[in-house]
Amino acid sequence: MTDTSDTSLLTELFDAAIAAADPKRALARYLPKPPKGRTIVIGAGKGAAQMAAAFEELWTDQGNGPVEGIVVTRYGYGAICDKIRVFEAAHPVPDAAGLAASTALFGLVQNLTQDDLVVALICGGGSALLPSPPEGLTLEDEQALNQALLASGAPISAMNAIRKHVSGIKGGRLAAACHPAKVISLVVSDVPGDDPAQVASGPTVPDTTTQADALAAIDAYRISLPDNLMKYIRTHAAPDPEDPVFAGNEVHVIASAALSLEAAATRAKMLGLPAVILSDAIEGEARDIGRMHGAIAREVVSKDRPFSKPVVILSGGETTVTLRAKGRGGRNTEFLLSFALDIDGTQGITALAADTDGIDGSEDNAGAFADGATAARIRLAGGDPMALLSGNDAYTAFELAGDLFEPGPTGTNVNDFRAILIR
Repeated sequence: MTDTSDTSLLTELFDAAIAAADPKRALARYLPKPPKGRTIVIGAGKGAAQMAAAFEELWTDQGNGPVEGIVVTRYGYGAICDKIRVFEAAHPVPDAAGLAASTALFGLVQNLTQDDLVVALICGGGSALLPSPPEGLTLEDEQALNQALLASGAPISAMNAIRKHVSGIKGGRLAAACHPAKVISLVVSDVPGDDPAQVASGPTVPDTTTQADALAAIDAYRISLPDNLMKYIRTHAAPDPEDPVFAGNEVHVIASAALSLEAAATRAKMLGLPAVILSDAIEGEARDIGRMHGAIAREVVSKDRPFSKPVVILSGGETTVTLRAKGRGGRNTEFLLSFALDIDGTQGITALAADTDGIDGSEDNAGAFADGATAARIRLAGGDPMALLSGNDAYTAFELAGDLFEPGPTGTNVNDFRAILIR
């Protein structure tokens, strides 16, 4: 097991990053004025229920009148709301409960007027939570699409360009259904670059990606899709952002990886440790990014460059995992296992990699800790760290080492969080 004093410090930095993305704090700065008519809340994502509860509390505290709504979140991520209904559905592969939630959302926003206001609470994870196959396609088609995308190793921008072209709700279609009511989208960004149209595939925020972009992504990442999905993409365009139905709508990114990393850096400095942020928008294959971070850490240890020790190196973004086997884990544990192999035997390095929503991949951990002895501990426990990495089985590796990080659902989602402490 990694040194507890160092893991406690890294956990404190993670907590600072999460606090900076707290839904209530973030929403308070963007609370809209009450409309003449109804106030409708819609939303989706792993932190959508917590956002809805925070919005409801803030709205009521200011005496803004009645509110109603529906949000959908992942199973086990619900929160208690008084007026806003919380649906739970499957992630990362959509299910029938998600389809029922999408149907309910469309039902809620029917027959609105220009006096009504729709507040959309959007955060990461909403793509899988909002299945809505267009006419001619089925839920099974969307499930097949998601499984193919998850296995492809494609970046989130490419995945979303494809998803929004085979959906009845993504790419701004839910906002279009709200017309003529004004839609204010309040977005917690979990995507590199913080483009709100990319978060949850933009159910209320259209973008300019085209059928050609979607087809180019399919070709570039060699994604094999059934013929009926390919035909649909070739023959159906996504909504145009310049369509008058979107005129007057507002979009605000209220929390992001950049703000959370800055909060973690500030906390490190308060603890007497210099901190640097490599980037809040790192993309690429998780195991490759792990090796890159490992090389930087070793360079600091041996040569005091590009940063002098002691230092905390922070980074964020969204890596990807190309599935080569059916192991257990997610992109943060895969990153960290690759990192652990790269620093194997090096002293003075302790790292944390975790998903800010509290769940990395399909298991119950947010991520894991690692140091220069992690690979040795895995071997001592009977595992082969290189074989486990090759088998996409990083969860098992860190379970053997006793280094899983399990904070539980955080109620927010601002992408990957990586912190490397070098003494």
